[in-house]
Amino acid sequence: MPVEIVRDPLWNNIRLDPLAFELIDTPAFQRLRYVRQLGLAFLVYPGATHSRFEHALGTYHLARRTLVLFEEQDDFALISRDECQLARAAALLHDIGHYPFSHALEEIGAMTHEDVARPLICDGEVGEVLRRVLGRDAPERIVALIRGESASPLQGLISGSIDLDKLDYLRRDAFMCGVSYGEIDVDRLINALTIVREPPSGAPRIGMIEKGLSALESLLFARYQMYRNVYWHHAVRSATAMYKRLVVDALDAGALDARTLAGFTDEGLLHVLGQRAPNPLLGALRERRLYKRAFECPAASLPPDAGEWIAEDHALTLAVENALARELGLAPGEVLLDYPKKTQMLGLNLLVQRRAGGVRRVTAAGGEGAINLPKLSEELYRSARWLRVYTARRTSLEAEGIVRLASASREEIVSRLDGRLLG
Repeated sequence: MPVEIVRDPLWNNIRLDPLAFELIDTPAFQRLRYVRQLGLAFLVYPGATHSRFEHALGTYHLARRTLVLFEEQDDFALISRDECQLARAAALLHDIGHYPFSHALEEIGAMTHEDVARPLICDGEVGEVLRRVLGRDAPERIVALIRGESASPLQGLISGSIDLDKLDYLRRDAFMCGVSYGEIDVDRLINALTIVREPPSGAPRIGMIEKGLSALESLLFARYQMYRNVYWHHAVRSATAMYKRLVVDALDAGALDARTLAGFTDEGLLHVLGQRAPNPLLGALRERRLYKRAFECPAASLPPDAGEWIAEDHALTLAVENALARELGLAPGEVLLDYPKKTQMLGLNLLVQRRAGGVRRVTAAGGEGAINLPKLSEELYRSARWLRVYTARRTSLEAEGIVRLASASREEIVSRLDGRLLG
């Protein structure tokens, strides 16, 4: 089968089969060239200008490598050629629905990029290519793989505890940012992946050999360090909070339609915002005049569930920001609350092939091993996630008042919006 080869700074040669090359040439996929992988992180790490396009090619490359390794295993005969083709296509298309500047707009209640991906994959040119080459139901099966809802034995490669998406983005993001935090041993992790028989059904599934768990521990630490030092860096989160408020204000003013957001590139959206919804926040972002920290506190120091309304209820957060701005003598939009949307540092649900024979499942409930990965994952997560208040100019805030506000119920906060929130 003829292949095309493209050069990649991380994996060197990436071999593209004819289907991949045809999918890459569609307008929906080409848009990813102009959507930065790390959103506004380039304002802190100048090299972080790599795109979702590069990451998609890298994930596809790892899918090809892994499937070649699986060919050496006896149980690979249980997996059809059709499933392998679908998995490679899903690896390539898994981020096709991403919004401009990465995940930020999902934090304001926009549809997830997996939901946005469905019409892009099932309709239009991408859907036509997939149906012609892989069959009438191929787009729907690929969407199921991307959403983690497929019965395919290869589901774990696309969405799971150790999916190939993570392996590419951690290495790529660290490389492009010029940091060593994400230097995971991808070769070791891929070689530790195996096809196992899921108990009690005996169905083939993606699993890991037991001696590969130490490499999984390194993945957990790398992910924690990347979240703490890159993804949730205080200045990156400041820029992200400013961008979210900029877009929300434009949506509320009717200058943007939420249904069209996923069609923009990064710069395309900023250009439209500049034309339709002039806002001081846009100039501040373009000139890197980022808001300053007036308060910050790690989740580990907060009561359980404190501040979750900030991550989950953006309308309430917006009202609180405006009320705090009035209280502090600032203009609307000059106070921003930030608490990253809750995620699992390591969503653990993994089948492990034991040295002594048999298969066991390691989940968030625990599992035997050198360290307790699920418990450690939660502790690291609470250490990396910080509640912050940003202001347009340096402002002093009383820490206890912010903690009380973050810990209050939604009902209590709503009742105090017309009075003093920090009193």
